[in-house]
Amino acid sequence: MAHQSYEAQKKAVYKGLVFLAIITLIEVVFSLFGKGHIIWEGAAHSVVVKYVVGLIIIGLSLYKAFFIIFEFMHMSHEKKTLARSVLLPMCLLIWAVIAFLYEGNYWNNSRSYILAKDHEKTERVMPELPVKEDVKQVGHH
Repeated sequence: MAHQSYEAQKKAVYKGLVFLAIITLIEVVFSLFGKGHIIWEGAAHSVVVKYVVGLIIIGLSLYKAFFIIFEFMHMSHEKKTLARSVLLPMCLLIWAVIAFLYEGNYWNNSRSYILAKDHEKTERVMPELPVKEDVKQVGHH
């Protein structure tokens, strides 16, 4: 790798920052569209639009992370094995987050089902008892 002058490095950093700012603005526009704040108000009610916008935002965010790692952290100038040794744990981390979200959703749904069944059993087993008016309460004279 050839060494660059200070001015050339500074110019490259500013180019990178402008590029990241543009990508971030694109993400914001897609997010506002997906929430129905701009262009089409019906987008907020469309499940397909929410998923597509979500995937686009995830893709752009991953691309920004890739750009930051490979340009600002100079991973593009390293050996391929070092780059792979950084990317593999990141992929495993992404897999773990997806797995934990899926597992948490399963437990949440199971808990809701169990609570509903418990409530159903309680009402069946313990019907409301009539209250007698003439019974004295303990402690009152």
